[in-house]
Amino acid sequence: MEFDVVIAGGGFAGAYCARALGRALGREGERRVALVAERNVLVFQPMLAEVAGSSLAPVDVVNPLRQFCRGVNVLQGTIQKIDWASKTLSLDGGRFTRDHRVGFKHLVLALGSVTDLGAVPGMPEYGWPMKNVADALRLRAALINRLEEANLVEDPETRSRLLTFVVVGGGYTGVETAGQMLDFIRQAHRFYVNLRMERPRVILVHSRDELLGEIGPELGAYARGVLEKRGVEVLLKSRVSAVTARKVFLADGSSIDANTVVTTIGSGPNPVAMDLCRQIGISAEKGRIQTDAQLRVPGVENLWAAGDGASVPWDDKGVLKVSPPTAQFALRQGTLLGRNLAAVLRGGTPEAFRYRYMWQLATIGERAAVAEVFGFHFKGFLAWWMWRTIYLAKLPGTMRKLRVMVDWTFDLVFPRDISQLLPPPDDVVRSIHLEKGETLFVQGTPCRSFFFVRQGSLEMGSAGLPARVVASGSVIDQMELDSSNLWESTGTALEPTDLVVFRGRLLEYLRRDLRITKRD
Repeated sequence: MEFDVVIAGGGFAGAYCARALGRALGREGERRVALVAERNVLVFQPMLAEVAGSSLAPVDVVNPLRQFCRGVNVLQGTIQKIDWASKTLSLDGGRFTRDHRVGFKHLVLALGSVTDLGAVPGMPEYGWPMKNVADALRLRAALINRLEEANLVEDPETRSRLLTFVVVGGGYTGVETAGQMLDFIRQAHRFYVNLRMERPRVILVHSRDELLGEIGPELGAYARGVLEKRGVEVLLKSRVSAVTARKVFLADGSSIDANTVVTTIGSGPNPVAMDLCRQIGISAEKGRIQTDAQLRVPGVENLWAAGDGASVPWDDKGVLKVSPPTAQFALRQGTLLGRNLAAVLRGGTPEAFRYRYMWQLATIGERAAVAEVFGFHFKGFLAWWMWRTIYLAKLPGTMRKLRVMVDWTFDLVFPRDISQLLPPPDDVVRSIHLEKGETLFVQGTPCRSFFFVRQGSLEMGSAGLPARVVASGSVIDQMELDSSNLWESTGTALEPTDLVVFRGRLLEYLRRDLRITKRD
């Protein structure tokens, strides 16, 4: 397949670019323009926290790209590589369609950023990101699971840990997620008989002086005050240094006992876009590709960029700045880029990007929000009403607007749904991280997993026997068990340690094979 224009990325920038092109080109757009996206829906990110908080259904915040971008050819798949010399990209469409070649004359890079949690030890294994609808649904399921487990256990320390929820990052997503989590947990936990006297904790950890730095210190301070008044514990000028299954370690040496950590930070440059930059010899400062005012990449013919992964110049009331990586900028850049490409295909002249900052809004839960609209500041219920009105108007699709209105109306009257819809995960292989002194398993407890020590070391201690060290590269398996499948010793990390866990069906296969080997 070959197209005049291929748009790489189905976020705000890519989807609105495709939509504008489809409208401009009409029916001919279906054979001339392709939108390549990993998922076949456009996610309305500003409302994602409400899915995690059970205020909205998942279908309320997504719009099928084939309906939204009429007049273009939508191709679902993951871009593996872009070959600039041959003007083709390699596309992985799924289990049975691994390798497809798509050719182009003009290429639009709207891939955005990728989730990268590797900067904090343990965060990839234990952090719950908030990037898409699947993340929001998994977080909602995790919150319900923690309430169910806390209702079951009697140990006060374990129950307290299960009812402690940490959110890392004090930007829009972090503040809104913390507010929604608190609303959901407080409404839900009263239905759990054994938890009615317990006080769930939501802790928001932010590295800067104030929350919501994009809006300004005044509204950030107000948001913090409201959250703290409602019961959210806000830790400013604090950084998370490591995360394990039971603790969140802070850079100042303190720690928080918690089983649930939500991370709204940890983004990295898209590797496909960075590989393309290396091919054509251009730099991308902080993972963002430099463009001119018309959204073209200087010095590279027929290459365009928009959205979070593009560094687009923006005239802010006479001051030249770089457009911030927000949805409202990506939306407008994508729309202009679509019109510019349509003009170029017809021999016309593209326009420069212009945008007047109109609003910034963030909800903080319990019908309160903060907002900056045309330079005026609003807070409290009025800002919350403005938030819902503005984002409802921006939500694509009439049917979804009606659904959101109905869901929001029910949310005012009825308690939030606590049904557990997702099945428990059955990961046969996963990674875990331990900090020095943390226990992997205790002598006399049942074995539920085998382990491979990828990095670090552990001490295996048994009552009445000398301790021994299990080094990096070792396997902890059936040899450490007694005849009743109980651990014969206690495993404790001697240093920060990363392990691979084998569980579920794979564990049963390993146990069976080891038994056969021992008999032979």
